[in-house]
Amino acid sequence: MTSGAAGGVDVAGGVVADARVRAAPGGGLPLLRGDGPLALRRTRADGPYARVTVVGAMSGPLGGDRLRLTVEVEPGAALRVDSAAATVALPGRVPGVPAAYETVLTVGEGGELRWLPEPLISAAGSGLRMTTRVELAATARLVLREQQVLGRAGEEPGNLTTRLVVRRAGRPLLDQELSYGPAAPGWDGGAVLDGHRAVGQLLVVAPELADKPVEPALLGATAVLTPLAGPGALVTAVAPDALALRRLLDEGLVLLGL
Repeated sequence: MTSGAAGGVDVAGGVVADARVRAAPGGGLPLLRGDGPLALRRTRADGPYARVTVVGAMSGPLGGDRLRLTVEVEPGAALRVDSAAATVALPGRVPGVPAAYETVLTVGEGGELRWLPEPLISAAGSGLRMTTRVELAATARLVLREQQVLGRAGEEPGNLTTRLVVRRAGRPLLDQELSYGPAAPGWDGGAVLDGHRAVGQLLVVAPELADKPVEPALLGATAVLTPLAGPGALVTAVAPDALALRRLLDEGLVLLGL
């Protein structure tokens, strides 16, 4: 196992970081390498999972930062990844220069990944493009939670664009992109968030859902569970704050038996 935190600096003054995790069967972590603000720690796990917690080593992402986290779950391995605290997107040194945060997740045959970070908070004046790309083998399992809080208490949000791309057995399963903040016209209107300041989703992919897809269901007035065109289910929710959002997503986990 290797571990470290270096991080470079790009021409805009932002941090360039590339952190990596690889999980092996039996709870092994042959690769655990933090970088820059992405410090990685092996933490105590329950059940069959190895567990990695992302610990913020410095403020970020700041405008101009280029962060990348790559996670590989080998065939037959089980991994849980969470974070010690919320991530806060902040303005950088150069006004108008956004940050980029890319996460690449790969799960092999019979492998399982539970991706459960704490919320991302989009602070006023920040700019961030956050991309998550997932490659799943045909028999892989995934539980993925994303949560965004738009602005800290009493402030407007920055500009935030998120994209989630999921492929299973080489075929597209889900591809969606959402934008919020002053640069996204209508983001706060009745057809999008309708005044809510927290938004999130819970994605579950499991082979058994191919034969027994979930039934659509409402979770309160601002969340919905829907089946995907494949062995998956998606909970989408908006809420007034992070606590209410988390309750809705946890309700989805219970409904799905997870």
